[in-house]
Amino acid sequence: MGVKVGVLALQGDVAEHIAAFREALADRPGSLVAPVRKAAGLADLDALAIPGGESTTISRLIGKNGMYEPLAGFGGGVFATCAGMVLAADRVDDPRVRTLNLIPMHVARNAFGRQVDSREVYLDVAGLVDPFRAVFIRAPVATEVGPGTEVLARIPEGVVAVRSARHMAFAFHPELGGDLRLHRMFLEGLGV
Repeated sequence: MGVKVGVLALQGDVAEHIAAFREALADRPGSLVAPVRKAAGLADLDALAIPGGESTTISRLIGKNGMYEPLAGFGGGVFATCAGMVLAADRVDDPRVRTLNLIPMHVARNAFGRQVDSREVYLDVAGLVDPFRAVFIRAPVATEVGPGTEVLARIPEGVVAVRSARHMAFAFHPELGGDLRLHRMFLEGLGV
């Protein structure tokens, strides 16, 4: 049975998410990965990726496109990376960002500092046997997680990977680098 995955395509690394999910679903006939720009694009999706980018810009564009309520009420799984992690939280340290309240956690934007402070690390992630090469680009961290939120990975700056029900959020960019283990873990958790 095919899986339908949308990628919120308002700003950010949309093409990279589409390519990664298409590759992760290559062995699932009938699967579809498509950009989502309007609320109507959420219909019949099993999952939605909310990509990295600039969280205040994505937040503004979600509002401009009338997508807050449809996204907050989305019934499928959410795969949120970097700025997507900020948006998926229920609390954030920046009043310019309106969160979607999908995952009980408090997120600090740009916890690593400026662009020059971005980095790659080999990260131990719960559920993976070998470390994952994580690419952090002006990344957020979760400073606190709420009930029902499982911490999958942390570094000294804070929590960088979580799972809550069918949702997963990452401070880094698993869509970069060709390692699809986290995409596959997410897809397995959808139960479709």
